[in-house]
Amino acid sequence: MKTEPPDKEEMNQKEEKVSKKEEANKLPPRPYVTHIPEKLHMSQHFSSLMLSYDPLATVLELTCLSVLSLISWVYEIQVQGSMSLLEVAMGMCVLSVLRRVYNNYLEAVYCTFPLHRTQPIKQHMLKGERDLVGRDKEQLAAIVVQDRLTFISQFCLDLFVYFSLPGFYPAHSTNTSSVTRRVLQLVLNHYVMSFGMYWTHRALHKNVWLWRNIHSIHHWAKHPLSRTTYQDHWFDNFGNAIVGHIFAQILVPLDAQMFWVSRVLRVCESLEKHSGVSGYFNLVHSVQRWLPYAQMPHHHDWHHEGHKGCNYTFSSLGGLWDCVFGTRKSGRAKEGVQTAWDNLEQGRFSFDTKYFDGMYTCFIPLCALSGIVVNSFVT
Repeated sequence: MKTEPPDKEEMNQKEEKVSKKEEANKLPPRPYVTHIPEKLHMSQHFSSLMLSYDPLATVLELTCLSVLSLISWVYEIQVQGSMSLLEVAMGMCVLSVLRRVYNNYLEAVYCTFPLHRTQPIKQHMLKGERDLVGRDKEQLAAIVVQDRLTFISQFCLDLFVYFSLPGFYPAHSTNTSSVTRRVLQLVLNHYVMSFGMYWTHRALHKNVWLWRNIHSIHHWAKHPLSRTTYQDHWFDNFGNAIVGHIFAQILVPLDAQMFWVSRVLRVCESLEKHSGVSGYFNLVHSVQRWLPYAQMPHHHDWHHEGHKGCNYTFSSLGGLWDCVFGTRKSGRAKEGVQTAWDNLEQGRFSFDTKYFDGMYTCFIPLCALSGIVVNSFVT
């Protein structure tokens, strides 16, 4: 039987499909900015974020940290009651490296173990010219600017606090307290920090102006990865640093060693929360699973997936405040990563706090916390 030769147009379509497939298999110059590469070894997944995609931001950070370290070393600057400025500068450098190294570790896990992702793989399929987490080119350009402003504002805030609040960066001393007491103080410090950040985060969602102009930038990431952790409006990060770290250290001061332990835990927890994977790979979240109503990354991932309707799961640490104030949602809890409280949407002692969802009433808890901080100075 004689077969008809294939249609020329059909052949062209097949050739076009083959060429597109070959093009898709080519490695991009910057791995998985716009897609996840296929069939790569785990070591090849490590992102080039070690130096940032923004050369100006990289140069700015290296210059500021280098100059600060040099000046503090040459002039041996130390505020009374505080650790030396050189130690603060070295701490900044270590935390900067930690953010990048731990980010790369989490993104390598994300690419290597797809079954541990908090959202189904199909939800990460790209649409048009958007990056892996759902942002378009204009949004990415805006985030580059906010990243620069975030570094500058955070750097200036750290220096301002060092010189204006003696003892905030605690000096090294012989601590006679037991390890148990110091650990409990660290936990209490983190719950105070989480309280301030909970109500700040909630206000950023409830106040229309703050949502539209500040916090919605962070929620451009519909499917967050660890690299999106600090990609916010600069004032978002600035406010969290004040009501979180600063207020907590004033109300529940930590000694020098625990101060840095707290910072390291907080950095890793933040990156894990946005990592897109939930399991034993999340080292800090695995350690804190014993805390009441502890949360894993799948809780916060659910928060991002809800877009503007995601008025739940605001806690930055632990998860207790979401249960107390009635805003807890479990998210996609897979077998093996569930916490003991995953099936409990709210706590036994949950309160109705809808009154604080108003345009202005959302600031009442933050005003009360600020009053307590001010009072601690007066007394």
